[in-house]
Amino acid sequence: MHSPVRQSDLPSTAALAYLGDAVHSLAVRRSLVSRGICRAEELNRAALGYVTASAQAKVFRALRDSLTEDEADLARRAMNSGHLNRPRHTSGADYRAATALEAVLGMLDWLGDRERIDELFAMAEKILFGEDNAEGI
Repeated sequence: MHSPVRQSDLPSTAALAYLGDAVHSLAVRRSLVSRGICRAEELNRAALGYVTASAQAKVFRALRDSLTEDEADLARRAMNSGHLNRPRHTSGADYRAATALEAVLGMLDWLGDRERIDELFAMAEKILFGEDNAEGI
């Protein structure tokens, strides 16, 4: 993003996280299909390992230092948002970090910055699908 983002031009962090969850899920699904997985059952099973809060939190923590100032600001606000109700199967810290990643992806999608989404997901793929993660997250 070239010019600073005016927060007043954006939906709430909760709405951006909701949108970003779909952006992340679609990116994971595209990546799995591009890796040659073709059966729906296998795709669904594989995707489940990569779209969890703990997997998203791992990605966020690895990408945190690569975020722009606007992205980092939104991530901080999303992590500190009072609306979060964490699921039973993840820690509060992981849920907040996952929400931050989702909010950033949601903001980028809202702004139409597909190039930046692709750039971040290229980095995320190395974390999600890298050799160290051959057995999944």
